[in-house]
Amino acid sequence: MDWFENGWGLSLIVFLPVVGAAVVLAIPKAKEEALKWVALLFALATLALAVVLAVRFDYSAADAYQFATAPDTTWIAAINANFHIGVDGISLPMVVLAAFITVLVILYSWNHWPEPHNPKLLLVFVLILAAGMTGTFVALDLVLFFLFFEVVLLPMYFMIGIWGDRGIREVPVFGWKIEMRLYASLKFFVFTLFGSAFMLLGFIALYFKSEEVLGYRSFSMIELSNLGAAGAFTGTFAFLVFLGLFLGFAVKVPMWPLHTWLPDAHTAAPTIGSVILAAILLKLGTYAFIRIAIPILPQEALRWAPFIGVLAVIGIIYGSLACLAQSDVKRLIAYSSVGHMGFVMLGIATMTDIGINAAIIGMVAHGLITGLLFFIAGSMAHRYHTRDMRRLGGNMLLMPKMGLLLGFAAMASLGLPALAGFWGEFMALLAAFNPAEAIGQTPLFRGLMVIGAIGTVLTAGYMLYMLRNVNFGEPAEEWSGTEFHDVDRFEWLAWAPLVIGTIALGVFPKIVFGATNDAVVGLLQKAFGG
Repeated sequence: MDWFENGWGLSLIVFLPVVGAAVVLAIPKAKEEALKWVALLFALATLALAVVLAVRFDYSAADAYQFATAPDTTWIAAINANFHIGVDGISLPMVVLAAFITVLVILYSWNHWPEPHNPKLLLVFVLILAAGMTGTFVALDLVLFFLFFEVVLLPMYFMIGIWGDRGIREVPVFGWKIEMRLYASLKFFVFTLFGSAFMLLGFIALYFKSEEVLGYRSFSMIELSNLGAAGAFTGTFAFLVFLGLFLGFAVKVPMWPLHTWLPDAHTAAPTIGSVILAAILLKLGTYAFIRIAIPILPQEALRWAPFIGVLAVIGIIYGSLACLAQSDVKRLIAYSSVGHMGFVMLGIATMTDIGINAAIIGMVAHGLITGLLFFIAGSMAHRYHTRDMRRLGGNMLLMPKMGLLLGFAAMASLGLPALAGFWGEFMALLAAFNPAEAIGQTPLFRGLMVIGAIGTVLTAGYMLYMLRNVNFGEPAEEWSGTEFHDVDRFEWLAWAPLVIGTIALGVFPKIVFGATNDAVVGLLQKAFGG
């Protein structure tokens, strides 16, 4: 396995799904079983490599990049962009999560294909998304990062636009009427492209500025982090670059008030699109704050921390109140993501090891729990042909197994202790009580902690509201005489690992902290000293 040490193993994890997509494209559309098996085998092979990566990872040196390609592996010589990838304790959990979710999505879709029926194209998009997500988590060059960060845009755009909700939506202000899938996909594309343009400008500015110190221009995230730690980026330049990065990353999270594309995208997307979007794609923005913004612009990160913390808490409260106003199950879960990602950003805003550890475990937990919620919501909509909670009710009587799983996922999402969702919220609030001293805004953060704690109560409120409307009571008359099929074997195959992972992470959070803690401490020590 020496090839694993020189970057080949990590490269395979990134590009094996692309090979799988190419093979799927070569198979005739009529051979549906072959298409599904080929996609599943490539996804399983990628997951197996990710597990080997986790097993072979040296957790005593989690703050160092491991299994990396050589830093000088030339990719685009004209601009000094290198193919440099590597994994440390911060990126490792995200790489495994991305490979894990990809397998579950393909398993679930085995006999849950959205209309129009085109498994070939849908599986190609899923595999390309897998490559883009994993590549983003391991990239150590800003051009490479930007490429992977943007690769996920088109597959998700087409996934929503082709297989999305065909209901009619009236466009605010203009009064135009347009299919929900077209409106949501366009909004997703425009918002993401808007943020990415500013992010790219920030990357280009860092590239040219690096020449003043290094004597040459560099896109290397490691070299730029070293310059940032040495105080090379200051003043108006640092402020404007951080602003550009903030806009690019915040749209992807998404943070309030740049979140408005998310509820529409989730509501319109097919089930597997919603799962991938919630479980992985939202994490690209929060991961980028930890991997790029803090190490490269540490002093600006401290200056922006109170502002980020305030926006995060507004997102927590706003997302929770919006959930209480929803009648669409998927839209409720979508708004819940705004609140949950608010806790992640609050943890990051504290600039402490506790807060950033909370953010990472919060990202993983959200991927498991909200992925499960969207799976269940999709299956229920497939059976009831509606997502309107006003028409639902009595699900525990009609489909008791699915009702039980929905109850479990709701309890995990509201942060019940001993389940995965607890640690991210609890530790983010704990970190807010004592943010980094260099921020100098301890009273403000303690106020944010109190407001965030109120958000946890609201989270319990909207989850219990959903359960009351969907699971409990008597079924509506329109369902009398209708026979519903409870959880099928493909749903069990896709959902059981998420249930097990949620319990395991809740009881034994060291599954994540064992990798992240030393890496987070090392990142903060390098960025801020001490």
